[in-house]
Amino acid sequence: MADCKEVNGFSGKRHHSVTEEPVTSILKSNEVFYDPENPDRVWDRDEEVLAALGYRPEFKREFGFFTSFSVSFAVLGLLPSFATTLYYGMGYAGTAGMTWGWLVAMIGIQSVALGMAEICSAMPTSGGLYYASAVLAPPGWGPLASWITGWSNWMGQITGAPSVNYGTASMMLAAASISNPDFVPSNYQVFLVATLLMIVHGFISSMPTSWVARFNATGSTFNMLALIVVIIIIPSTVKTTPKFSKSSDVWGTIYQGTAWPNGIAIIMSWVANIWTLSGYDAPFHLSEECSNANIASPRAIVMTSSVGGSFGWFLSLVVAYTVRDIEAVIGSDLGQPFAAYCIQVLPQKVALAVLSMTIIAGFSMGQGCMVAASRVTFAYGRDGVFPFSKVWAKVCARFHGERAVPDREQVNNKTQTPVNAVIGNCVAGILMLLLIFGGPLAIGALFSIGAIAQYTAFTIPIFIRIFLVGNRFRPGPWNLGRLSLPIGCIACAFVVLMLPVLCFPSVTGSDLNAQGMNWTCVVYGGPMFLAMVWWYLDARKWFKGPKVNLEHVMPGRGEQYGEIQAKELDGDSSSSTGSREKLP
Repeated sequence: MADCKEVNGFSGKRHHSVTEEPVTSILKSNEVFYDPENPDRVWDRDEEVLAALGYRPEFKREFGFFTSFSVSFAVLGLLPSFATTLYYGMGYAGTAGMTWGWLVAMIGIQSVALGMAEICSAMPTSGGLYYASAVLAPPGWGPLASWITGWSNWMGQITGAPSVNYGTASMMLAAASISNPDFVPSNYQVFLVATLLMIVHGFISSMPTSWVARFNATGSTFNMLALIVVIIIIPSTVKTTPKFSKSSDVWGTIYQGTAWPNGIAIIMSWVANIWTLSGYDAPFHLSEECSNANIASPRAIVMTSSVGGSFGWFLSLVVAYTVRDIEAVIGSDLGQPFAAYCIQVLPQKVALAVLSMTIIAGFSMGQGCMVAASRVTFAYGRDGVFPFSKVWAKVCARFHGERAVPDREQVNNKTQTPVNAVIGNCVAGILMLLLIFGGPLAIGALFSIGAIAQYTAFTIPIFIRIFLVGNRFRPGPWNLGRLSLPIGCIACAFVVLMLPVLCFPSVTGSDLNAQGMNWTCVVYGGPMFLAMVWWYLDARKWFKGPKVNLEHVMPGRGEQYGEIQAKELDGDSSSSTGSREKLP
């Protein structure tokens, strides 16, 4: 910050306008942002970008490119995700869906990730997709677009930790059952183990940001190493003869795991790919805690999806070439297909070692899910989306320059993390785990939400960006250039194809009953329907989209545009060339 200049009567270090930042903001392009608590404050580069989006810094920026990738890769949890969703990936279409089917699905998934990364570079906020939908939507539609995106994304986020911990608990008890065949896990044991994991993850996610970053970096490193070890150890120690199936059988045989035609069955098996590769949005939600966020965060998104997709395919190939009896794997009494697969093809000690690595990786994944979900809850609470939003938006200290300043609510100023949001998500997750007592189909609905809710939220801002925005989008420093339009079209087409397919049951006609029903349309559609009813009856009267919490002024004029915690998006969003009406 070089020279001082005077803006509306206050002097100090140079104050940037929105036009000077590479962002698409809800603020007017030539407005100058400043902190009324410290008007002469010197902004660093990341603080300038965030302030141009309308927000005061709330977190210390102790994440970087690799640590953001680490959280994202931990949330992705490739090894435990693959293990948990093997029932769908293998059980619906067999090895064909796991080989060339995976590659086809990756085209759509990678397109969604690239589109999201471009938006993240232009709007690096914790609100992420929700903020983007509000800013990019046509005039008058911003609040509704952000409402739908926010609730869909939040539903996917809060189901992440409980679904992962359910899978991890099931694998732990399956390993115990392998070691002691007389032990048969019961539902209450799975529930207790999963609940314990939720509580531990809640404690870890409430620690100081630097501790959380180090923990996730360690977990991500272990995830990657465990994945590589498993990819090597399985083909090296296969006990069956011959060790590998013929390529013609692996690539050409479609297992009849559903009542649908083969082509539909292949697409249905992509629920495993989508759920496995649905955590790459974490760097978006952590961008307010990341240095050089408008470059590092989108890079972390793309790296997570590309590395995850590649290594996931390698693991899928290994399993596809070594599995012998798909029917036995899917219908095993162990209740966990990956554990059944390991016992089928590996010596017992090696199988237990593989399961142990998968369990540890699953623990790291669950913790990453808890961190990401808490940041989303904080961001939405900051904008008044939830009942008691002020509670969920509390942060354990605001960081201003070199000192920690307690929040207005006088919360603890030690950890600088959204502890209340962590606690709320932890309690909600434990309540969701009660679905365990409803049987496998009931608890399986959590996985369905993870696929359909997340990709709905991922694609809404991409769709708006491609088809409705025009010149109101100002790309950030990381962008797709001329490839933005075709990649965005592929992403939207992929998700439009997948949304109805994700709701298909595996059986049809007279064979379809309550036990075989796919409850995704109810578990996801029900809450979203209630959210829309709430919108039309009440929320549309007061919810106006993201609220900024910085004051901002027009140079040379004595008019303020908004007060702290008061300015709201009315749907007439702007970028470097847009305009906004003055608020009182």
